[in-house]
Amino acid sequence: MKAVEMTGTIDEHRELRLDEPLPIGGPSRVRVIILMPEESDPTAEEWAYTAASNPAFAFLRDPAEDIYTISDGKPFRDEE
Repeated sequence: MKAVEMTGTIDEHRELRLDEPLPIGGPSRVRVIILMPEESDPTAEEWAYTAASNPAFAFLRDPAEDIYTISDGKPFRDEE
């Protein structure tokens, strides 16, 4: 079974509205799993702040850790 992850909104009529068109054609039967954030789940900003202020990652501020430059490697383009 193939999985496609998308985001959307449940409107006031309890109908699911996807943010973008589905990348597959239809008509076709599908299984839908809806993942909703818990009230206590941290936001992306809270996660970023926590990671940035965690002393476990303080070593990343050391200039010796900057071993890569913008000219290293090749750009990644997902050719799905």
